[in-house]
Amino acid sequence: MDQNRVVITGMGAITPLGLDVNTTWQNIVAGKSGVGRITQFDPTEYDVQFAGEIKDFDPANYMDPKDARRSDRFTQIALAARVEALSQSGLVIDESNEYDVGVIFGSGVGGVGTYTKEFEVMYQKGVRRVSPFLVPSITIDVPSVQLALYTGAQGPNLGIATACATGADSLGQAFETIRRGHAKAIIAGSSESAIIPIAVATFCRMQALSRRNEDPEAASRPFDRQRDGFVMAEGAAVLIAEDLEYARQRGAQPLAEIVSYAATSDAVHLAAPQAEGMGVANCMQLALKRAGMTIDDVDYINAHGTSTPAGDAAETRALKQAFGEKAYKVPVSSTKSMTGHMMGGAGSVEAVICIKAIHDGVLPPTINLTDPDPLCDLDYVPLKARRKEVNIVLSNSMGFGGHNATLLIKRFED
Repeated sequence: MDQNRVVITGMGAITPLGLDVNTTWQNIVAGKSGVGRITQFDPTEYDVQFAGEIKDFDPANYMDPKDARRSDRFTQIALAARVEALSQSGLVIDESNEYDVGVIFGSGVGGVGTYTKEFEVMYQKGVRRVSPFLVPSITIDVPSVQLALYTGAQGPNLGIATACATGADSLGQAFETIRRGHAKAIIAGSSESAIIPIAVATFCRMQALSRRNEDPEAASRPFDRQRDGFVMAEGAAVLIAEDLEYARQRGAQPLAEIVSYAATSDAVHLAAPQAEGMGVANCMQLALKRAGMTIDDVDYINAHGTSTPAGDAAETRALKQAFGEKAYKVPVSSTKSMTGHMMGGAGSVEAVICIKAIHDGVLPPTINLTDPDPLCDLDYVPLKARRKEVNIVLSNSMGFGGHNATLLIKRFED
């Protein structure tokens, strides 16, 4: 049976590098870091005092102020990103298509900020002061529900949670839903905003974070010998995915085409990746096979590349398994070197970055890669962006618990 082609017609992003796609992209190309000292709480007593925070964000610019007061920040930034995405796509939802448009949106940890605040309210002021809006503020599906409420989309509605693979899986599930004809369009993406005391504290206890408090902008250094952990960050992206024929009917201009998606599980540990990267390698190979493509078709790889000693080495081994000798010839980079790790929000933001790379013919750099790890010996586009024609991009995402997801995104051609 013929499968529907799936295109992206609109994108929106809220990141540590900007409150829209173009600002974020311009800072990526310039090799600018969005990491700095934490301002959302006083981090003085913490072993790690920096993160990739979104700057100058006012939710009232994107949503009803009353709804903003009753919403966690991970929902606020999701609703903010949807404004830009819908504007670019020109998608209008009304009685003619409301059941044909769905929402598939995810987060790794949901509204943990609101959750912890309400615990404090309960213990300090009593149970009668706990907000009745707590539950509809914290669950993973809240942004997908709110996106439907704000747009009127009444098609499939899912909240996805696969740790740091969430963004890629949300877009992948949107791709599969449209491809099999269960929706004509999907508002897809992910968001995360967990730069809060308890989250920073637990990642410190896990020894998962970089501790370069003296130089935060240089802390996220994927594939570098001196890397010492990832940098927490927050962010969101919304992408409008559509059936190509539907997009054509309404005169929309496709930005890119999603041609494949695959997901696998390491099934070895709650947090650590499989050391040899077999699950990630298999995921990439499946995505290529399903697209009818080979390793020779890939022009650029957006790595998961979190800047952890184990993770970067495992992903490098996976790339060598999947690509063989070609692994040394295809450029790879980690944009987390600039954004920090947006966790559940990462995969969707990185899909946006991949599409911009295709459009502009620019490979994003891996900044801070000044002392390459001998175990990580591929072409990671160190320090500066590079001009190159890009037609097909492979984007990897890996999450705690062994979640692996791969997207293949292609330059749109009729």
